[in-house]
Order: sequence, then C-alpha cells, then structure tokens
Amino acid sequence: MANSLKKYREKRDFKKTGEPHGDAKKKSKKRFSIQKHDASNLHYDFRLEYEGVLKSWAIPKGPSTDPADKRLAIQTEDHPVDYIDFEGTIPEGEYGAGKVMVWDRGTYENITEKDGELRGIGESLDAGHLLINLNGEKLKGGYAFNRMEGEKWLMVKMDDAESDARRNPVSTEPESVKSGKKIKDIE
Repeated sequence: MANSLKKYREKRDFKKTGEPHGDAKKKSKKRFSIQKHDASNLHYDFRLEYEGVLKSWAIPKGPSTDPADKRLAIQTEDHPVDYIDFEGTIPEGEYGAGKVMVWDRGTYENITEKDGELRGIGESLDAGHLLINLNGEKLKGGYAFNRMEGEKWLMVKMDDAESDARRNPVSTEPESVKSGKKIKDIE
C-alpha cells in the first residue's frame, strides 16, 4: 500500500503544507469523510478508508440526498488515512491550495452484491460498481458509485428511508462537523 501514496506525496512539499505525510496502515476501519475544499474550484472530496489508505473522489457539486441527482465524482489519488480529519489551509503555490474542512464523517458498510453474495470492495472498485451504506453525521443511507470511463464516476443516492429530494445539505448545512466553522473561517 505504500506505493499507493506515491502520487499523493509527489504532489506535495511537506515543508510548506500542513497536510499529513501519512503512512499506509495495515488495518483499516470502515470510515469515510467528506471534505469541503475551496481550491481553484469549490468542491467536495469524498474519502473512503480501505486497505490502509483513503480512496478519494472529487465531487464538484457535492453529495445529494435526492436519488434523482447524479453527481460527477472524479477519482483522485489515494490519500493517507491521517487525512480523514485534516482541516486547515493549504498554502498558495501548493497543490490543492485553499481551505479544507471536514464537512461530514462517519462509518460505512459495503452492500455491493453479485449473484446474491457480498462482493469485496476491491473487486467492486475494479468492476466500477460500488454500493455503500453511510452512517455519517450529515449523510446516511445507501449511495452508489458507478464508473463511467477512466477516472469519471457517478455518485447517486439510493432510494431508501434516508433519501430526501427536498433536503439540500450542501447549501443548508455548511458547517464543519469537526470544528463547527464555515469554510471562510478555516485558518
């Protein structure tokens, strides 16, 4: 897993940024986080802990609780597990410069099945189809990730008891679940 962090480390100067250098962990917990990232373009980074790293997707419009919404999710480089709670400002001139806050976090459960049996996350990611159940502070219930081509995926809220077409957590719930701050107040 150490090699899976190579791209992450190559893009950063750890003498200048407060982002964690991190090491791949052997054992993973089933955690996720969504970080609001005000870089060159405001977006949300969805991070899923798996095999000692954070599998990561940038979601330009942020996640939705409406099953009718299809959100573009662009897979990015794996991040170290230590990044799951990172909140701060990446300095100008550094990759991803801008403010980062922990918009949501919690645990997840893999619910991807094939032929009536649970399919592993690695196999699901390779196949380009992953179903997970989130138990976050803001987001709950099932979400589907489907690869379109290359690094482009779609993130869609599954139609379940937690779906709500009237709720828009991206605009109505702007505070960090870690600090309670809004993105403009992150230092």
